[in-house]
Amino acid sequence: MLRHVECTEATVWVETDAPCEVRVLDRAARTFCVAGRHYALIELTGLEPGSTLPYTVSLDGAHAWPTPGDPFPAPVIRPLQSNSEARLVFGSCRVSRPDEPPWTLDPGEDKRGQGIDALRTLALALTRGEPDDLPDCLLMLGDQVYADDLSPTMLELTRSRRDAIGVPDDELGDFEEYAAAYHEAWGGPVMRWLLSTVPTAMIFDDHEIHAQWKISQDWMDGLWAHDWFEGHIADGLMAYWVYQHLGNLSCKELRASEIYDHARTHDDAEAFLRERMREAHRQPGPSRWSFSRDLGGARLVVIDSRAGRIIDPGERQMVDDGEWNWIVERCSGDHEHLLLASSVPFFLTQGLHHVEAWDEAVADGAWGPQMARVAEKLRQTGVMDHWASFHRSFEGLGRLLRDLATGVHGDPPASIVMLSGDVHHCYLAQVGFPSGTGARTPVWQAVCSAYRKSLPPHERAVMRFGNSRVAGTLARALARAAGVKHPEVGWRVVEDPCYDNQVGMLELGPGRARVRVQTTNGTDWREPRLHTVFERELARAPVPGERSAPAVR
Repeated sequence: MLRHVECTEATVWVETDAPCEVRVLDRAARTFCVAGRHYALIELTGLEPGSTLPYTVSLDGAHAWPTPGDPFPAPVIRPLQSNSEARLVFGSCRVSRPDEPPWTLDPGEDKRGQGIDALRTLALALTRGEPDDLPDCLLMLGDQVYADDLSPTMLELTRSRRDAIGVPDDELGDFEEYAAAYHEAWGGPVMRWLLSTVPTAMIFDDHEIHAQWKISQDWMDGLWAHDWFEGHIADGLMAYWVYQHLGNLSCKELRASEIYDHARTHDDAEAFLRERMREAHRQPGPSRWSFSRDLGGARLVVIDSRAGRIIDPGERQMVDDGEWNWIVERCSGDHEHLLLASSVPFFLTQGLHHVEAWDEAVADGAWGPQMARVAEKLRQTGVMDHWASFHRSFEGLGRLLRDLATGVHGDPPASIVMLSGDVHHCYLAQVGFPSGTGARTPVWQAVCSAYRKSLPPHERAVMRFGNSRVAGTLARALARAAGVKHPEVGWRVVEDPCYDNQVGMLELGPGRARVRVQTTNGTDWREPRLHTVFERELARAPVPGERSAPAVR
């Protein structure tokens, strides 16, 4: 897998079936071991910005990748140029199912159906193009694997391995099962090719561990009552570190990583990693799963909006103060474009936002202890755990966006674009500030979900109502009655929600930004195609004498 790529460096992640030396281009690395499995991360430095470098992978001097007879284009590494154009693919939520009926049907046609895989469809399209057509980054915004929604193949595996530890058959139980789930998700031929030639950045969400992970303290207390749950989380995070997080890090960050250094210098890092992941799960402070990456002239800041939450009633925060300071620091400076990414949306549609804000206030006692218990149950059954239900963090986000757009932290960028997933539909929202603020940057949020996870008809109907104007009016009144302060920042949905499998593309250049979301809906599973749901210009270089558009109120 091609992972971290910037102007002069890149990393390539490899899993092998035995210890060996792995070589890519002119660099080599020895494998390290976790739970009897073998991995290597090859650091390539001193690359020429703007070059295109075909590469192969050899193991102990023997050619291993691409495999003989591989029908796809040769994998390449394409270091970016500073201030160059960049294309970013984004989205979230991808279950592993066979790419044929009944699994490619809509859930309304067959309950096993999950629709056509939008990310795989994009990969197929890219195989027919040229290296210059490739995106510069694939941003995977959570739920790369589903630990609690297993495919038929994974169910066979888990049922064959169950013992007295008490893990349910339909849950991933340990590192070995997580590794198998990642192989299933990424092991298909065209996905292996895509991940070998397009750099990837990844952040987890709840389903890599368990649905609604860290939605509230009450939820956590209930899961901690199960003997198997702590080991399940530790192994899930250990697998996340190996399969996702390592590749998010730059060469400099890898050299500074105590955990990575331990893994490379010990026979098997399993016990050490498991203990560190237990600590990481229990800590209330900064998670440092957040990371940043530069894409030409753009700065991408990816926020861990899951593991680092503070979930004590009355003190809820999406991230703690220490991590928030790190986020502000990474956003500061002069960037052509600033991209903020979170697995869960920053800005929901008005109805969903205000009902979550109302629920948090009531759960914290605004309407008394009895209603607080009711609100807690609603929080869990309605999955109310987005930025709207962490009001302190949402207000901090609004202030940060205002400060960035007005130049408090450096020259205002040409655009600020927030990228999110999770909610199994797409939409585009425009964000604005009160008159007189002096904001000079257009601010947007683009939500794209899912790559492959179609909502069943009843859930889709609930979401459609929650996203409606009627729901917005009712929820706003509820929030006001519970004493929720009206947000200082404003936003409006300018591209209506679409509930099909989809993939997003953000194109960035000097002074300009454009977003496009495409879906697989209505195509044939044998020859899937993408067609556009919406496309919109988010920023463009000003024409001399042209007045800028007014901000959203």
